[in-house]
Amino acid sequence: MTQYTVGSMFAGIGGICLAFKQNGCKLIWANEIDKYACKTYRLNFGDDYLIEGDIQEIDLDSIPKMDILTAGFPCQAFSSVGLKKGFEDPRGNLFFETARVINHIKPRVAFFENVANLLKHDEGKTIEVIKNTLLKLGYHGTYKVMNAKLYGNIPQQRNRIYILAFKNEEDLAHFHFPEEIPLTKTAFDLFDKDKKDDKYYMDGHRMWNRMMEYMTDRKRVYRFTDWGLSRGMEGICPTLLAAMGSRFERIPFFYDDYSVRLMTPRECARLQGFPEDFKFTDKYEKQVYKQIGNSVCIPVVDRIVKELLKALNEVDNEQI
Repeated sequence: MTQYTVGSMFAGIGGICLAFKQNGCKLIWANEIDKYACKTYRLNFGDDYLIEGDIQEIDLDSIPKMDILTAGFPCQAFSSVGLKKGFEDPRGNLFFETARVINHIKPRVAFFENVANLLKHDEGKTIEVIKNTLLKLGYHGTYKVMNAKLYGNIPQQRNRIYILAFKNEEDLAHFHFPEEIPLTKTAFDLFDKDKKDDKYYMDGHRMWNRMMEYMTDRKRVYRFTDWGLSRGMEGICPTLLAAMGSRFERIPFFYDDYSVRLMTPRECARLQGFPEDFKFTDKYEKQVYKQIGNSVCIPVVDRIVKELLKALNEVDNEQI
């Protein structure tokens, strides 16, 4: 089987990179601007190829040629919980930086992940701009909205759009998104059973009385939203958000055997499918929460990657 090379824009802590690495691909380049995310990336992937800094300031000629370019370009501009400014937001415009890199290095495949709201944003005009931009670059795209609980056997309500753009139409013809699979676990299966540090418990919270009135079901995970308290579906964790790093009340919470407590960073990582040996720095816990909320559900990406590599290998083998 061919070993394909992979590079990553807006790499974050390397969730997408990890899925490709687990499937035998060779990571040769990555870029991330957030210094804390870069610390976590280096802890897990080393420092051989990560370029820390603003992609807009990187010389295109310094980026190596690669088979697959991945880009989890910033999603806040398109998020249903954000301001939804899209391309009017500087973060939304970073998609065009991705297009600039694609045009220069011409990878065989470009792989994008973003919030599902991208599909509906600006009455569908945003996704049309993305599709037309890729077409002008000579790429043929396909996309699918996939929920972690339906496609990754991960008990998290997390809808994301995955876009794949192929330079060769034959590659696209061989590719198929994975089908739904049964969910065989609950969020509570991923929570630790031992008592945690006091900082995670919510006793005495200013909304404690309201919480006690509302939190009547111990099989659900709760959190605060802009509209007040909300509960997840039974056994399913609500979407993990980057905002967990800025407001602790955005961290989901639940009843354990001792009281009501926040999910720990490691529990959040499990609900994104990160392996237990994936390292996070202990110094910046707020940043760790943010990093996990900003990342991807690895088992979902892993399944897409398997289908992608299968398609590329089928085409390559036919040409032998």
